Amino acid sequence: MLMVRLKMLMRVLVSNINVGRVAITDGMDEAAVDLLIGAGHEVVAEHYPVDELLSGVLGGFDAVVVRSATKITSEVIECSSTTGSSLGFIGRAGVGVDNIDIKSATESGILVCNTPAASTRSVVELTIGHFLASTRAIARADRSLREGKWLKKELKGTEIGGKRLGLVGIGRISKGVAEAARALGMEVHGYDPYVTDPPEWINIHHDIDDLFRTCTHVSVHCNLSAETRNLVNSARISMMPGIGLDGTLCGNHIVSCARGGIVDENAAADALESGQLRSLALDVFETEPLGQSRLLDIDGFHGSPHIAASTLEAQSRIGTEMASLLLEYFDTGDVRTSLN
Repeated sequence: MLMVRLKMLMRVLVSNINVGRVAITDGMDEAAVDLLIGAGHEVVAEHYPVDELLSGVLGGFDAVVVRSATKITSEVIECSSTTGSSLGFIGRAGVGVDNIDIKSATESGILVCNTPAASTRSVVELTIGHFLASTRAIARADRSLREGKWLKKELKGTEIGGKRLGLVGIGRISKGVAEAARALGMEVHGYDPYVTDPPEWINIHHDIDDLFRTCTHVSVHCNLSAETRNLVNSARISMMPGIGLDGTLCGNHIVSCARGGIVDENAAADALESGQLRSLALDVFETEPLGQSRLLDIDGFHGSPHIAASTLEAQSRIGTEMASLLLEYFDTGDVRTSLN
């Protein structure tokens, strides 16, 4: 790791980048862009298709900032790290970095950074919003009104108070969800094999299956990896009890604003059709944009197009934090909070 850091520093010293050239491929808050330009840096805001990325276009920049649309694969990094390349910083304007090959970036002496705290509140609010919309069938109610139907008797929901919420992953966002859920009267449970000091009021499970057996409401908050792909599958959904802590036959409900691929969408569709799952709300999908999906024909499903961090406030904070990381990089050649 020391040699990798030295390689990163040498890249900066050789390129002499007190003033840098930055590619912003998926957009960034205008005030943050102005901050970079005001500091003397050149900013190019342009989305590059895959063929241009593979032509090595990013090698002409000192830094690149992406969101989820641009995929910085090992091939893209290799093409951008040829002799004469000055690329030394990849920034993810957001939390998830599954669209960046961090191992390849590290081997090429490129720093990788994200902005994990900036969008927390927005993702928390959307997660709670999806639970409320699910348990009160708000999306279906709206659709039925537009179709000229008055389903007052059919759309009888349940409260989330008095129910058990299971968190898959315990981090900034899930802790925020836990606090909001607790305020609404839920008993909070959690599973995360990597967390050593969770809040005392979260009931920790050391077996994820035990979490699913206990909770009628499950919220997903882990990263996508080989370990977590299809973590929420038919076997685990079948374990969910359907009866709340308060004895209400509330059914089972799952929300994910984490990453597509963690929830097995076909398994969830089967569970919705069988009634084992009463509702499923997703902000993220295995394939994005979504396109054709069985889920779209099932009343118990509603979704959103990966908008958890898409608020004016979150984008402003993300942009400001990313601009600060870039300024630190250009000033010192390093970033204290980098991921590698």
